[in-house]
Amino acid sequence: MELLSVTMNDGVMPRSEIEGKDNSSEDKSNYKVVLTGDMVYNSMRMWQGANGISPCDGIVSPAYTVLMPKIPISNGYFAAFFKSPNLINEFRKNSQGMTSDTWNLKYPQIETIKVCIPALSEQNRVADMLRTLERRIAKQAQLVDNLKKYKRGVMQRIFRQLPSQNGTEWTCVRLGDIFKKVSRRNTDGVIKNVITNSAEYGLIPQRDFFDKDIAVDGNTANYYVIENGDFVYNPRKSNSAPYGPFNRYTLSEQGIISPLYTCLVLQADISPSYLAWYFKSDAWYRYIYDNGSQGVRHDRVSMTDDLLMGIPVMYPSHVKQLLYADILDMVEARLQATQKTLDLLSKTRDGYMRQLFI
Repeated sequence: MELLSVTMNDGVMPRSEIEGKDNSSEDKSNYKVVLTGDMVYNSMRMWQGANGISPCDGIVSPAYTVLMPKIPISNGYFAAFFKSPNLINEFRKNSQGMTSDTWNLKYPQIETIKVCIPALSEQNRVADMLRTLERRIAKQAQLVDNLKKYKRGVMQRIFRQLPSQNGTEWTCVRLGDIFKKVSRRNTDGVIKNVITNSAEYGLIPQRDFFDKDIAVDGNTANYYVIENGDFVYNPRKSNSAPYGPFNRYTLSEQGIISPLYTCLVLQADISPSYLAWYFKSDAWYRYIYDNGSQGVRHDRVSMTDDLLMGIPVMYPSHVKQLLYADILDMVEARLQATQKTLDLLSKTRDGYMRQLFI
């Protein structure tokens, strides 16, 4: 029979559909048989919601617990019920073990948990409603993914052009030819708006990113003062910014930022919006790869001033700069609106889950 696994987010799935190495034992004579509609859970991760109703027949590791209904139930209702915050909390309270790494919810403990359930007809109505909502969320999530791929494709098409491709002439300069470093410091400590440079969210107030101020009050005299239009480079690497985020500050209020970052002021007649998108692309990564070093810390690029100022910047005519920036701004606006709808749908589902399963 097909080997099944229990995932945290997607419930029970065939092992063949999950990426990763199959570490199961060759001898599966001791494995448990699962029938369509059975509830399967990971006893070590039940307090995190590692459970699901099986959509097919199969077998699971002896480490899993398999539950079958004694009375007629709605599978869709119980699949959602077992993921509800209140019941997950009950699973956590009834798990045995000294720490979360050893918490284990065995059958004798889960068997004693008392729950209130509606009539089967009401279960089916709830299941139908949640199923419709989940399908809508899945469609919206797919739309978000497609827009992200489209955005990457547009950026590659723009920033990987040859200097004279399609009749568009491109100019290549060094970063130091068009930028100078910010020298403004918060010496009097008047500015309190501490900014962080995030790969995902750009230059935003630190309190919005961390829900609190990280910088010690009164210890920001050495911080750089940045203004609307300034660019900031953060050498910290991440999946979305392999060589560190390079963002433009768009807020009207002055901000201060850690001296660990490099702050730059544009000195040339080039569209700042175009440059903001250029530094979100990978057009300059090869230069850092060939000339930079990893530094003492594996998560940061070791960036000297000479190396930074040597980053190549390619740009077309001013008309093309504005055109490319407008195109990418429109794609980004569509993506953000689509993501906002997805977030709203997810919050709606979570709100229903809290209210339906009390």
